[in-house]
Amino acid sequence: MAFLNRFITGAVRRSGMTVSSLHTSGRALANVRLGDVAPNFQCDTTEGHIDFHNWIGDSWTVLFSHPRAFTPVCTTELGYMAKIKGEFDRRGVKILAVSVDNVEDDKRWLVDIEETQGAAVNYPIVADEHCEVAKAYGMLSEDAVVDGLPETVRSVFIIGPDKKVKLTITYPPSTGRNFDEVLRVIDSLQMTATKSLATPVNWQMGDEAVIVPKVSDEEAKDKFPQGWTTVKPYLRLVKDYGVE
Repeated sequence: MAFLNRFITGAVRRSGMTVSSLHTSGRALANVRLGDVAPNFQCDTTEGHIDFHNWIGDSWTVLFSHPRAFTPVCTTELGYMAKIKGEFDRRGVKILAVSVDNVEDDKRWLVDIEETQGAAVNYPIVADEHCEVAKAYGMLSEDAVVDGLPETVRSVFIIGPDKKVKLTITYPPSTGRNFDEVLRVIDSLQMTATKSLATPVNWQMGDEAVIVPKVSDEEAKDKFPQGWTTVKPYLRLVKDYGVE
């Protein structure tokens, strides 16, 4: 951890900024936890300058980091996200990738992604070349070092319209992420937020869901007039919950 702090401080000094002037609201090498307000930041992206919280607006958001541009696993990941962006749009979810490269390098990389993956990247990529966002979200690996610099791990954050973190997943740099699983989790989170339903093991949309314990049977009669199956008082299953 001391090495990471020295690296961050050095990068900031080389950029001509002081630590206190960084446009991030996260803690140093923060451990962002579920329920925390997602650290805000202002940055340049491949689609222009953004203020993260303003950019989120009242949408759900997936924020995900990758180690470097022009690397094989990252190329496949960003291409796949471009292919399934319509699924995120349908759920009211914005996508934002985080790169440790500059905007010019990211834009050059986009050409390779479209050529090799058959899809043009259709969402912004943050140019986090001084690791300010990576620092605020705890995205840097203490163990993995490339060219003397700490490597950005494959972190995923799902952030709700309230700007709070709903999910975090971290993969090692060598393992590509399962973004279909991210979609499944979003479905589950939105069901809990709008319908007071939780989702059991290996759940897929259309499978039975669970009425959350805080909903009494009397309240459940109003929410689920179609009825439910009581396996145990704490395990009430609903099949028809209005799949869209």
